[in-house]
Amino acid sequence: MSGNTFGNLFAVTNFGESHGPAIGCVIDGCPPGLSLCEADIQGDLDRRRPGTSRHVTQRNEPDTVEILSGVHEGKTTGTPICLLIKNIDQRSKDYSNILETFRPGHADYTYLHKYGRRDPRGGGRASARLTAPMVAAGAVAKKWLAERHGTVFRGCMTQLGDIAIPFESWAHVPQNPFFAPVADVSALETYMDDLRKAGDSCGARIRVTASGVPVGLGDPLFDKLDADIAFAMMGINAVKGVEIGAGFASVTQRGTTHGDALSPEGFLSNNAGGVLGGISTGQDLEVSIAVKPTSSIATPRQSIDVTGKPVMVATKGRHDPCVGIRATPIAEAMLALVVMEHALQQRAQNANVTVSTPDIMRSRR
Repeated sequence: MSGNTFGNLFAVTNFGESHGPAIGCVIDGCPPGLSLCEADIQGDLDRRRPGTSRHVTQRNEPDTVEILSGVHEGKTTGTPICLLIKNIDQRSKDYSNILETFRPGHADYTYLHKYGRRDPRGGGRASARLTAPMVAAGAVAKKWLAERHGTVFRGCMTQLGDIAIPFESWAHVPQNPFFAPVADVSALETYMDDLRKAGDSCGARIRVTASGVPVGLGDPLFDKLDADIAFAMMGINAVKGVEIGAGFASVTQRGTTHGDALSPEGFLSNNAGGVLGGISTGQDLEVSIAVKPTSSIATPRQSIDVTGKPVMVATKGRHDPCVGIRATPIAEAMLALVVMEHALQQRAQNANVTVSTPDIMRSRR
């Protein structure tokens, strides 16, 4: 199986299975001299980890990260950094009833047909558990980008199922289990309680931003910054759609409003989402993702077994009724990995480029 490495200059190779002894990643290409310890990574893992509220899977994983290599005396050495996260609370017996059947909406069917065998324990490599190593790697990228460029990554939920969530303040996001930018999440809690009782699931919309992004990241045509962002976001489990800036709303906009006008003080809007011609403008990167409903649900659904005979499948075990609830730190991490990759590429290719035009590449706040 290939396709387990993300990035080239800042290459992250993801390993492990949902119910194996451990998961983790190897980061190859982190610049030397970055102060790094487990505490720099653990905070983001704690935001993503399961069992943090009644609205997510009750699998009790501490997701404690260990740095096995690439750091000496608190500084990165420039050699590969291995990050390990042990699996503590696997219950593989929960999947004994699906050994010979396929769960609708899951990767069971495609994995078996591609490889001739599959790991049914929690989905194996197809499990969202494998997003934890990417969050860990993203935390390393965030730290380097913050120290080098002052880049800050933030995310929030903007829709849960059919409930649109208005934006009130970033300050509310860490105060509730939904990463919602609102003070009152009681309606969201009721919605999720009803959904769980019904044995069903729902999707979500997540917004993620990056501020303090240098101007000039990305390349024309096929290595565009926004193309790589879309590629990264679609690599997150259950993501079925990506928007940059105004996204699909661009269809109904006119050219007189969609094009981001400029003034001596900066851009007057950000419909482009911080990217023009595949290259960063210095404005905030604005990305939204659509997360599909969780495939593993208790309600019986029509399917087939490995012989092609019709069956009814109900998934046992501990599952998120909405995987989008824990998707915010994952989306932040993947955006950070993309920006990190392009920042290193820009440093290597165009470190000596100077621009004489005034610095107007900032959004008007």
